[in-house]
Amino acid sequence: MRRARGGGDDEAPRQNGSGGRRSRDQQHSDGDDGDTAIGPADLQDDENDPGLRREIRSKYRDLINSVQQNREDMLSPTNNKLTEVLEQANKLFKDVRQAREAALDAQLLVVATDLGKEKASQLFSEGTAFDPTAFAEHLLSFMGLNRLEDGEDEQHNGRGVEGYLPQDAWHRLARRAECCFRTAPSFHYMMGSFHAEPPPPKQRIERQRKAPSKEAKRIMPTQLQKMQESHQEATEKEVERILGYLKSYYQDDPTSPISYYEFVIDPNSFARTVENIFHTSFLIRDGLARMYLDNDKLPCIEPVEEGEVEAGGSCSRKQCIISISPKKWKELIDAFDIRDTMIQPANTEN
Repeated sequence: MRRARGGGDDEAPRQNGSGGRRSRDQQHSDGDDGDTAIGPADLQDDENDPGLRREIRSKYRDLINSVQQNREDMLSPTNNKLTEVLEQANKLFKDVRQAREAALDAQLLVVATDLGKEKASQLFSEGTAFDPTAFAEHLLSFMGLNRLEDGEDEQHNGRGVEGYLPQDAWHRLARRAECCFRTAPSFHYMMGSFHAEPPPPKQRIERQRKAPSKEAKRIMPTQLQKMQESHQEATEKEVERILGYLKSYYQDDPTSPISYYEFVIDPNSFARTVENIFHTSFLIRDGLARMYLDNDKLPCIEPVEEGEVEAGGSCSRKQCIISISPKKWKELIDAFDIRDTMIQPANTEN
């Protein structure tokens, strides 16, 4: 290792063996005095120095042999030789640079670990043997038990403790054990304690209902009644108008069945088709018309005579729900080749 000195002179050539080590030790001591940092070149010189490498390996072997030879002495609880060996190994590990030295360090660590495990298993801890009687005696002494005096309360309650316990004995124990537990701080109400009893029910004051004014009583039901009557009258008129169309078509040719779809479908308006189906359902419900299937299993409709209505009654009639969509409406128009509607809209009639 070469280092510039204050006088500018170069260091003498390094020698192998102990001379080289002494020179290195002297350089380290000089570096400490001169506050000169060790650079990468110095570390590389240490790695390439075979004398230093041999010395480190020799020290590791000496430590391993020392642990193996003094195994019985190191197992003693009062012997700290194992700790000293580990401290020396830590100092040697700072100069480890090669794999052989690291392997020796690992070997020493394995030997020391086995020895430490065996030493720990031989240790005897007083806490492992718990004596309840001794613990109770220490606890009573801590609580201030006075065996020279007999408390009247203890004799009256038939307790087995001989002596006198002060009134704050348990409080003293609680304060001592308090530090061993994480307890939440006590909570105090600023406005007094909280009462769990429900508050007394308040008396309900019944208020008299205001009588509706004569004007509201007279106008509102009249308006609602008129609205219901207007819708009902419009529906009844439309049902009667559709029944008139059905009777006229039937009277023109009683032997020819009237197709239900041809009767209710309006090829020019899907909305009027739905209205025709809706109003025709009232004819079926009231027994003014009936539906049946022809030879092709297609629904047909025809009016019912007045005498047949009274004789048949409502018990022989059955109802069903018919659903229709714009797609199905167009398919029915194409299937039955419907070009004109059989039920003319109400606004087109004279």
